[in-house]
Amino acid sequence: MSLMRAAVLSLMMLTAVAVSGAGIYAATTSGAQATDGYGITAFTR
Repeated sequence: MSLMRAAVLSLMMLTAVAVSGAGIYAATTSGAQATDGYGITAFTR
């Protein structure tokens, strides 16, 4: 793997992690109830 390809892949991976982290942060700060789709969070309430 060339150095340029490794740098581009690393940059893309870091961008994906940052975007997904921002999405999770935005979803959890809106006051919406967390859900997991399996009913486990409803079971604990």
